[in-house]
Amino acid sequence: MAFRADRHAHIVIIGGGAIGTSVAYHLARDGAKDVLLLEKAQLTHGCTWHAAGLVGQLRGKKNLTRLMQNSVAVFDRLEEETGQHIAWKKVGSLRLAGSAARWSEIRRSMTQAKGFGVECHSLSADEAASRFPFIVKDGIEGAAFIPGDGYIDPYSLTMAYAKGARMNGARIEEGVTVEEIVIENRRAVGVVTNGGTVSCDILVNCAGLWAKRVGEMAGVPLAAGVVEHQYFLTEKKLTLDPDLTTLRDPDNNFYLKPDTGSFAIGGWEDGSKACWRGKPPVDFGRELFEPNMARLELFALPAADRLPALNEIGIQTVINGPIPVSADGEPIMGRAPELDNFYVACGFTAGIAASGGAGLALSNLILHGDAGMDLWPFDIRRFGKVHSQGRYLDERAVEAYGAYYKIHWPGEESQAGRGLRRSPLHERLAARGAMFGSKFGWERPNWFARPGQEAIDTPSFEGKPGSFDAVGEEVRVIRERVALIDQTSFSKFEISGPGAEAALQYLAANDLSGPPGKAVYTQLCNDKGGIEADVTLVHVATDKFYLVTGSGFGVRDSHWVSRHLPEGVSLRDVTNRFATINICGPKSRDVLQSVSDDDLSNEAFPFLTAREIEIGDARALAVRIGYVGELGYELYVEQEYAVHVYDALHHAGEQHGIADVGYRAIDACRMEKGYLYWSGDITPDYNPYEAGLGFCVALGKGDFIGRAALERIKAAGVTRKLVSFTVEGFAPFHGGEAVIADGEVVGTTSSTGYSYQLGKTIAFGYLPVALAEQKSFRIEAFGKAYEATRGPRTLYDPRMERLKA
Repeated sequence: MAFRADRHAHIVIIGGGAIGTSVAYHLARDGAKDVLLLEKAQLTHGCTWHAAGLVGQLRGKKNLTRLMQNSVAVFDRLEEETGQHIAWKKVGSLRLAGSAARWSEIRRSMTQAKGFGVECHSLSADEAASRFPFIVKDGIEGAAFIPGDGYIDPYSLTMAYAKGARMNGARIEEGVTVEEIVIENRRAVGVVTNGGTVSCDILVNCAGLWAKRVGEMAGVPLAAGVVEHQYFLTEKKLTLDPDLTTLRDPDNNFYLKPDTGSFAIGGWEDGSKACWRGKPPVDFGRELFEPNMARLELFALPAADRLPALNEIGIQTVINGPIPVSADGEPIMGRAPELDNFYVACGFTAGIAASGGAGLALSNLILHGDAGMDLWPFDIRRFGKVHSQGRYLDERAVEAYGAYYKIHWPGEESQAGRGLRRSPLHERLAARGAMFGSKFGWERPNWFARPGQEAIDTPSFEGKPGSFDAVGEEVRVIRERVALIDQTSFSKFEISGPGAEAALQYLAANDLSGPPGKAVYTQLCNDKGGIEADVTLVHVATDKFYLVTGSGFGVRDSHWVSRHLPEGVSLRDVTNRFATINICGPKSRDVLQSVSDDDLSNEAFPFLTAREIEIGDARALAVRIGYVGELGYELYVEQEYAVHVYDALHHAGEQHGIADVGYRAIDACRMEKGYLYWSGDITPDYNPYEAGLGFCVALGKGDFIGRAALERIKAAGVTRKLVSFTVEGFAPFHGGEAVIADGEVVGTTSSTGYSYQLGKTIAFGYLPVALAEQKSFRIEAFGKAYEATRGPRTLYDPRMERLKA
């Protein structure tokens, strides 16, 4: 029965905090008609009202920094535009380094800031003390000062968003609680509230602390947790310069905002308390928890060491309130994959600072289908149901909260919620020294400790990580002998039914035509030609394909595909059905042939062939493809036979020096080969021609999504190109470094790695096409400029002779 409502609104927003009101403001400002915001209590009454209000722009990823930059741009104009005072104090921020490792981390951030266009200055301890005279300089290695940062009053900011929304025609209703969401045919068609029913065309979940609960009403699992967060206000006994900067001292685990004659000081201590499994009671209101002085001491005492004035004044007030923290500590944004008209903006631990940029991005996504930037680091589809499970989410949220000010080492791994998903090969690999990482809940081997090597991961910013030599040996195994790689965590989907081939031809940029028995590497593009996904499609039977993609991209990619499949063509997740074993290296055919009666010769089984074969006493779908640039086969094996197949290959390969290798070796090899990584090198912000993937675009095959745009791009020519850079020897690159030509920043690096074959550091990055043929550049890292040479995209086996041997 169709939903019949008391009234209708085109767009309904649930939640009246800084995020919800910002979304309403930006929607209305951009011309959206009939926008209705529903708030169950009063505006700001979730966690906005007790937020500290610090604003910091610099983040570890380019588009996250852009989001914060966009917020500052909104703050700069909002008061004049609305006439509502917002107490925006653009006094800058000072970040101290109290250790050599922290100074490396901060200098890396400053290098990224240069590439991102954020003004940032490196200061000595004396210069830092001149900007913030209350600190003691002991132990300060250096500091970063960002003039565009500051602090703002969260209540006033929210009221300004609300006023701006109303000025542009939006309606805001307080005291209206959403009690039920009505779903029909993959659409949220309306809400049932304590004040009646409202139908809608678009529903937006900005419910803050209650976002997970609201998501469940719509059948949308959200990895949005809630934890306790404390800060305190000192007694008002200080004489402060009105333009005193904000302060962050992550080694002492505290942040500071100047207040009227006092400081507001908070921190990110370990062991915070998770609340309500992420689902606060609906009637929880403008409330706080009792202070936890034991946890408060974890940042208050170190703060007093840095700020001796704190020993002379008392604490006036302790604020202990709930705040959102997602399973990885980053916000959750986008359209939910389960529904066609349900959008989400929640999980904002730094919601005040992000509110302007987040409101703009989500408004763009709703009204124009494009956020204006790739939001993958925030994307709701980076999570699955596993991440929203109550106990798992609590563990991850508490860890992410406590890690907020910890040093974020390159390649760091979460330790909470580990061991959840394990390949059938897990115990075999653990016994052989695997150092596991985690991706989408899966345990995956990053690298293998060598005999006598301590099995500990020791990362580094400016030096070689502890795994460096072990990974080098694994690369040599791939390049010279034969390797086994457990890639069971691949996301795998079966697409089948009458018309499956035609449907995928319309989705894929490459040509899938021809009989079954082959694999096709392709991009899935949007209408603008941007790369939405980078996948392998395996044609296994008439009207039956497998789509294979990265472990963390399965939700996103399957959502994109399922949205475009016609009736009668189905998509089914078969990730857990198949283990995936990659056997690769120049001796891989010899090993595989020795345990199979099928003809695996190059003539019978050429590159990109896909066929079922016998392996020992079992069978597998063998696909001659890989991500390391060597002869190799991906073997898709029913889970119950995986250990048998692995053991058979290992035994047969002993005479050839077979060894297990991990994902870090894969990454080193794919850099040498010029293979790209979606979310780093390619995203919806880039098209195949810019990325050097024009060979995957079959303009002559007929219509497909993005074809018209790609035709125009090809005809007009691109304005930027992805290129490779090499630096002699080892350079401490981690991505995001500024690329410099003639003293000017002309780009930033995307993927980076070390080539064990060449003895060089490799970096990918986009250059303006006018510079793409220039040879000499500089890449800046940790305050040092490295001479870099632009080289060919494929540095290893450019003619693919080894791959096709």
